Amino acid sequence: MLLRWGLFLALVAAAAWLLARLWRIIAVGSAYKAKVLSSIIFGTGREIEPQRAEEVSADSYWLMRLFQARVDRAASSVTVSFLGLRRRSAIYRPGHATRAGLSVPWPQGEASAALREVVASAFAEPDPKRLRRTRAVVVVRDGRIVAERYAPGFTEQTPFPGWSMTKSVLGTLIGVLVGEGRLSLHDRALLSQWRDPDPRAAITLEDLLRMRSGLHFSEVYSDLSSDVIEMLFNRSDTAAYAASRPLSCRPGTVWSYSSGTTNILSAIARKVVGEERYSDWPRQVLFDPVGMSSAVLEPDPSGTFVGSSFMLATAQDWARFGQLYLDDGVWEGRRVLPADWVRFSTTPTPQSQGVYGAHWWLKLQPEIGGGTADAARIRSDAFFALGHEGQTLTVIPSLRLVVVRLGLSIYVDAWNHAAFIANLQEAI
Repeated sequence: MLLRWGLFLALVAAAAWLLARLWRIIAVGSAYKAKVLSSIIFGTGREIEPQRAEEVSADSYWLMRLFQARVDRAASSVTVSFLGLRRRSAIYRPGHATRAGLSVPWPQGEASAALREVVASAFAEPDPKRLRRTRAVVVVRDGRIVAERYAPGFTEQTPFPGWSMTKSVLGTLIGVLVGEGRLSLHDRALLSQWRDPDPRAAITLEDLLRMRSGLHFSEVYSDLSSDVIEMLFNRSDTAAYAASRPLSCRPGTVWSYSSGTTNILSAIARKVVGEERYSDWPRQVLFDPVGMSSAVLEPDPSGTFVGSSFMLATAQDWARFGQLYLDDGVWEGRRVLPADWVRFSTTPTPQSQGVYGAHWWLKLQPEIGGGTADAARIRSDAFFALGHEGQTLTVIPSLRLVVVRLGLSIYVDAWNHAAFIANLQEAI
């Protein structure tokens, strides 16, 4: 009898665990699809059929087609549910997402036949089962566009999501505040909840920029219970969630890539800038001075910019951002960033074994060709902003080169960025 009861209780517990996990998966799926569709429909202005949008249903995302979406254009919202359960809505808020119009045209340069061939190769699909889906490539040499190409349905006016490329933008905005003397790399006790004797008070601004805060944060997208999924798709205040995480090691001692860290920085910037100015601040201090008129930083429901992941911009405007770093933080004679900020951002963080600087990658990740013979061919001074599904911004100062590649590589290893950049270097 006791054995039967034990088995029964075990089955009940297992069923309860499974139901709780399914309940969570449904909530995350609804939130993810609502956010992505809202960005496409209202952020980029593309006309799509919500239930069949590649961005949320292609390949391994086929399950997302079971989530039903309702678009309310009058309310600028998208609501998604699974069989009517776990409704989640994403709302386009013009106050946070106003674009000033099209960017000023770039100067044009000449492309060699070899360069055109390399760019064209980025749009080929060598494996029909693992599509790369390149949608835009822009190559800038000495401040001039020397090659540019778009997939059908996309143009130089189409804003694209950068996903984690946004981290480099948020780090840049922190650089502006450092240049103004409103923040210091040595600042600590950066949040009201991080005060002595809380050990998180020891975390410095530089620790956050270099991803060595010591905060526990699981950056695992295949695990729907991970911190990054919980933060982005199941919390209304991304920074508060990330800041609530306990320390797993002493600040400054271990490098650990974390989207939560960037959103904490976004909240710190919000506190320093002030509520009245915050929503327009990125445009005033960065986007307008550089001519990135298409750029949109998206906020979470609490109003804090999701600096880890949610920014839209045209391929040309992503290239403008790279050009700012190529030119040491100066745009058309105007210094936008502090004099040493580019050097600081691209100096290796020792704890990262040289792969990461301060919100910029210094080496490519293995999934896109890092650590290969092709990666070894890339100039040693190259640095990168990298994002989900193969978004890449490459800056190579020694070649006066900026390269943007944007796409929808659901199987991210289908895109070998190391080979692309190495071949492009040779063509240049």
